Amino acid sequence: MAEVLQANLRQDLGTARSRQLRRGGRIPAILYGHGEQNVCLSVPADQLAAALRHGSKLVQLQGDVVDSALIKEVQWDVFGAEVLHLDLTRVSASERVEVTVGIELRGAAPGVQAGGQLLHAAHEVRIRCKAASIPERIEFKINDLQLGQTLTLADLRLPDEVELMDDPAAILVQCVTPQAELEEGLPAGGEVSEPEVIGRKAEQEDEG
Repeated sequence: MAEVLQANLRQDLGTARSRQLRRGGRIPAILYGHGEQNVCLSVPADQLAAALRHGSKLVQLQGDVVDSALIKEVQWDVFGAEVLHLDLTRVSASERVEVTVGIELRGAAPGVQAGGQLLHAAHEVRIRCKAASIPERIEFKINDLQLGQTLTLADLRLPDEVELMDDPAAILVQCVTPQAELEEGLPAGGEVSEPEVIGRKAEQEDEG
């Protein structure tokens, strides 16, 4: 179900006005797409925060503008704590769209219980589906993941009519032996050579 955002038309533009809106608990936004005119809006910060927290991609705009829209881009401050601006694109519920959603691992891997280390390589995935069917996240159970096993995006169980857009061969999750990881980082022979200290040779020659 799409999250609802109360959209107000925004007449006064500019940096100062945007700051004023944010201080008042609203986020400046722009709505575009489908060959229609761009519309400057503002939406409640708390409603947007809830939508982002739930992983929602599709939102229903109500108020001065009534439309279905896709959250296209979110601009954050340098600390990643406050939303500065929101880009929305018009979309119909039956329209097929390409979006990125998060991957959430569920369960306990037997390989970890056997002493292995879990490496979660892909935290999100690109999919294509109807706008009304965008999942909040893709859950992946690791209850059968054994030590030394590698699973790829091809192992994801996607909902019906959801198409994978990323490389199916891309690594999703691994369960590796920690010692094996350390050995992979060593040069041939397993020995670590002492790094050369620039200037040491010259200093030793001067001392001699």
